Amino acid sequence: MVLLVIAGAAVGAYLYERHRTGSIYHPNARFIPQSPPVVPKKPPHTFAWALYGYTKNHTRFLPAAESLRPPFKRLWVHTGGALLEFPPVIYGDRIFQLSDDATLHAIDKYTGHDLWSRRLGALSASTPAVSSNTVYVTILSRSAGAQEGRIVALDSTNGHERWSRELSSRCESSPLLDHGKVFFGSEDGTVYALNANTGKLLWTYHAAGAVKASPSLSEGKLYFGDYSGQVQAIRERDGHRVWLSGSEGAPLGSGTFYSTSAVIYGRVFLGNTDGRVYAYDASSGKLDWAVQTGAYVYSSPAVTDAPGIGPTVYVGSYDGTFYAINARSGRIVWEYHAGGRISGSPTIVGRIVYFADLGQRRTFGLGISTGKFLFKENTGSFDPVISDGHNIYLTGYTGLYGLRPAH
Repeated sequence: MVLLVIAGAAVGAYLYERHRTGSIYHPNARFIPQSPPVVPKKPPHTFAWALYGYTKNHTRFLPAAESLRPPFKRLWVHTGGALLEFPPVIYGDRIFQLSDDATLHAIDKYTGHDLWSRRLGALSASTPAVSSNTVYVTILSRSAGAQEGRIVALDSTNGHERWSRELSSRCESSPLLDHGKVFFGSEDGTVYALNANTGKLLWTYHAAGAVKASPSLSEGKLYFGDYSGQVQAIRERDGHRVWLSGSEGAPLGSGTFYSTSAVIYGRVFLGNTDGRVYAYDASSGKLDWAVQTGAYVYSSPAVTDAPGIGPTVYVGSYDGTFYAINARSGRIVWEYHAGGRISGSPTIVGRIVYFADLGQRRTFGLGISTGKFLFKENTGSFDPVISDGHNIYLTGYTGLYGLRPAH
């Protein structure tokens, strides 16, 4: 997968230099204020971080108590030897981590010990989704050299296969679960809706380019970008298109969308390889703003209402800079220069935003309102952190670390 990342980076660099078009602002665009979510009151043994990005709209924000902050003490480390490109999920006392060699590990979140593991293919790059009894996994290559993937549903208690569906192309879209359905995209542009219990095909939608993002769900619509440079909204119930939008500056978009969108405040936020972070109106697809960074943006944004600065979008760029952007206006609020390429996506836990630096394999934690440096760990490359509200689980380059507050 590292070679794929490098190849993708080279393509992204070419597209960025060829199509870079600057920032765009529409100051009177519609914006819908929302109350920030409250701290979950569930005890850790019943907590679920069940999806990539935590919530179905992928805002990548977990409200947490002030006590969940650095410094941290290491509880355990789980090492499988393979690259960890995407973060795990949590359901109750178990963590489910998919490594890039397509091995799924079920890990005791208190000890870091393997409960079971299953090799499901040759290559993968996604986060599982988990329900009360089933874990769902998408696979890039189901065998060595294969250009076809698959999706697998397994019993979360023992790893036994419940059902599997072979796909006609590779798949690195993290699955989304909602009301007995599972949704995901694939490299041939097909977006699938399957019955989560049986794997039966319910509908498909065909985008003009590869869909590598996880679809984001809000108010009955699924949102995602594709590798043709288009963003679209489709109906959850039947896959019919609601709107389709480009990225202004080229007929079919000036770059590609790898980033998973965050949908909040009546807007769709996501990054593009043309170096811009985009905000679209969620109801119409009209462009609200686009902010140019110094290099391409693979990163999926995290969004929350930060004390003192209001609704804010957090995202990293390959220019080595981490950005906090006003969600309403698109103006940059603060920047942090990490010194290395930022490829993966941030996560906000409480009032700290965490991101990783691929160039130097480090994880940082910054105050969401100020950008003040609060935390650094000398491991991590992509999407580094999830939490159950009590501890932090940090995805390093090849190891998963359990951390608890030291105070």
